[in-house]
Amino acid sequence: MGCNKVIWILAGVAVTVTMITILAVFYSKSDGTQRPFTLGDYFNDTFRKKSYSLYWISDKEYLHKTAERNLFLHNAETMEETLFLSNSTFDKVGATGYLLSGDHKYVALESNYSKAYVSNYNLFLNSDMNAKAVQVTQNGKKNEILNGVPDWVYEEEVFASSGAIWWSSTGKFLAYVEFNDTEVQKIEYSWYGSDQYPETVAVPYPKAGSNLTKVKLFVVDTSNPSSPTQVAPPTSIASSDHMLCSVTWVTDERVAVQWLTRKQNHVVVQIYDFDGSSWREKQKFEQTSKTGWIGRYGPLPLFFAEDKISFYKVMSDDKGYKHIHLVKDGKATPITSGKWEVIYICKLTKDAIYFVSNQHQRVPVMRNLYKVLIGSSHSDTQCLTCDLDEDSRCQYNSAYFSSDASFYRMDCYGPGLPLYTLVDNRVSEPSTLEDNTDLKNLLSGFHMPTMKYGTLKVSGFDLWYQMMLPPGFKKSKKYPLLIDVYGGPSSQSVSYSFKLNWGTYLSSSHGIIVASFDGRGSGYQGDEILHAIYRRLGTYEVEDQIAAVRKFIDMGFIDTKRIAIWGWSYGGYVASLALSAGTGLFKCGIAVAPVANWQYYDAVYTERYMGKPVENSDSYKNSTVTSRAKNFSKVDFLLVHGTADDNVHFQQSAQISKALVDEQVDFEAMWYTDRDHSLSGSARYHAFNHMSHFLQKCLGGVTWESPLQRCYIRPSRSLRDHETAPEAIGKRKSANQQTPVSNTRLKRSTEAQTMKTAQSLAGLLLLIIIQSSWQVPDQDADRNSVLLNENSMFSDLSEPPNMKRHSEGTFSNDYSKYLETRRAQDFVQWLKNSKRNGSLFRRHADGTYTSDVSSYLQDQAAKEFVSWLKAGRGRRD
Repeated sequence: MGCNKVIWILAGVAVTVTMITILAVFYSKSDGTQRPFTLGDYFNDTFRKKSYSLYWISDKEYLHKTAERNLFLHNAETMEETLFLSNSTFDKVGATGYLLSGDHKYVALESNYSKAYVSNYNLFLNSDMNAKAVQVTQNGKKNEILNGVPDWVYEEEVFASSGAIWWSSTGKFLAYVEFNDTEVQKIEYSWYGSDQYPETVAVPYPKAGSNLTKVKLFVVDTSNPSSPTQVAPPTSIASSDHMLCSVTWVTDERVAVQWLTRKQNHVVVQIYDFDGSSWREKQKFEQTSKTGWIGRYGPLPLFFAEDKISFYKVMSDDKGYKHIHLVKDGKATPITSGKWEVIYICKLTKDAIYFVSNQHQRVPVMRNLYKVLIGSSHSDTQCLTCDLDEDSRCQYNSAYFSSDASFYRMDCYGPGLPLYTLVDNRVSEPSTLEDNTDLKNLLSGFHMPTMKYGTLKVSGFDLWYQMMLPPGFKKSKKYPLLIDVYGGPSSQSVSYSFKLNWGTYLSSSHGIIVASFDGRGSGYQGDEILHAIYRRLGTYEVEDQIAAVRKFIDMGFIDTKRIAIWGWSYGGYVASLALSAGTGLFKCGIAVAPVANWQYYDAVYTERYMGKPVENSDSYKNSTVTSRAKNFSKVDFLLVHGTADDNVHFQQSAQISKALVDEQVDFEAMWYTDRDHSLSGSARYHAFNHMSHFLQKCLGGVTWESPLQRCYIRPSRSLRDHETAPEAIGKRKSANQQTPVSNTRLKRSTEAQTMKTAQSLAGLLLLIIIQSSWQVPDQDADRNSVLLNENSMFSDLSEPPNMKRHSEGTFSNDYSKYLETRRAQDFVQWLKNSKRNGSLFRRHADGTYTSDVSSYLQDQAAKEFVSWLKAGRGRRD
């Protein structure tokens, strides 16, 4: 597989793209027995891809936790395994995780996790399992002082971890952070629960421009734990707002700390030595970004060399690409270079650096494992996984190394099914740990989409997109398009990782093209693209999505009347701005937990990209969703949010809702009570089911032809049997109202309802034919097929069938009896004949037909048809 430049001439427009086509599944059957991948399949745990849990405890040994939650000790060299801890031990305390002591004698089991595990936000030290724990801190208090555990903003935006404790290599010293939230304002929201009165939840949450969390770093000498020693920040940043980003132990008596200014464009790497009573500054390295912020989401980790004073670090070079640098005596020297980026360092040994990058073919959507030798000089990079892409399965890779890098777990994440192997660095032949064969066999029974990758020239850059193309895709047809967007700074939506998601269902079951595009502001392509949105969120990343849609249309197979966009979190923000841009491109869109106004979001994230509101007021003002509320009148809009979202607060969607109401804009909304940002549990299925129904109404149903036979795809139940709340309420209201009407109006209403019922059932006949796998006759089929006998349509039914009429007008249950006795295939042939005779009819997403179905009913004794319905004791929901 390679990259080919292709020029498509479409409607007189030359579109230059780089096309790469990859089958999402390499193992599909070709015997015609496949079925579409449904929403129920997506939420079925049977279809979850498997990983391989591995925790290195030495250079040759690792622990593996099985699906049954037994913990085994493996020897990578001898391939022996022994039971280390049984699942019954986990069950006794309800443990969800474990930690191993440094001497491998003790296992700490994690259960009932909460930030209070430190015990009332105070730190305790227990150096002897048989002795009483020593309390190290005394000032811990909820929402005010937290010791050893981060507050909300540090856990979410800085450490990405629930802990703030670091042991030195031998355990002689312990570093921890004290978080002071006494001056941080709190966000409050209601937790409704089931009690008579809701509970008010308060969380310290610094918003853009407000007071930040104040932090202090302490080190505890385990021989004297009652007297922690503070490690002071560098004087160059101590006098102003700053953040602590990382703590790295170099030796027992040397520690390195990364301190960041509030603007996050300047970092100080400070190395401290212990002099017996205090921690003194030894050496420091400072780095400043002139075009944006430091790192991708902050400074990247430090890896210290053998001399224990110089270190390796990934940072931007003078051309704006992130590469490995050796920092020695305060000076940084690049180890790698080129118009590609190092993603992260995996392992540093005395003679080599192992890292992941997108160097191969300079394709940013790829990931490969590399090695570079170090010493008096460094070698060229050596790719360890590039030869794995011969079968196109493994082009997005990573690795997890043992302590001395004698072994590593090679992780292949796609584009094929994930593959995990154990690699001995001394031999080339890996052993398989998990290859997802079970999932491969399951998916072979489905019509699966095809992934297409390429680049578009947008704003002078070659930017990447991916398309999930429906089974049986033909360039000559027109397909609905759904843009799946995130678009946040440093993000990457387009990648060669394996994908089995909501989009898979939409593409497989409903013939929708699902596309993503990484515009300006996305990561791993250099700082020029990354920093393009610095201090101007809500501009270029939105404009580029719109530009990409126009180029997708130019490809010739997009139905311009059926284009939608959706996103979650930052993606919901971008989707909202794209919908309100007034381009006329989008028919509808969905925003889940979106940002409405950056002044409502946390200070660490927002100010990294926008600065303080007082310093960049115009950008803050111009980037709101609420200011564009009026433009939503031109699109169908669904707004989704959880009321207990502690990340992007419900306040954001509440403000969007208020602005839309103020502008008298109709829209749909779905709130999930007591659910957080991820909408977990039953809310998640409900949300995707509701969004699917929303898209069905917006984009309509679609059909596709398989390569083996022409057929229609039956819409899944999730799209047919669910009603939006406003519709359901409206129908219940109309059924219960006792408003007087004239006899003429009542008669017209009854006749219309009868015709609607008959039309709906006529459409259902075809739907059941599809369920029975009847082939639709070709155009050149026998035109003299016998039509249904109007005098004996129901004569073979010995008793009226039981039936149920649904609120949308369709029927279910015993209609198979009718089809078994009455040649329903003739009904299909009648439709074909009608089309040849010039009649027009249209098939809807729910399986019904309109227009000339009424002609069929007239030709085939509609009165008998309705009588059969009545005899069947049909009832309305």
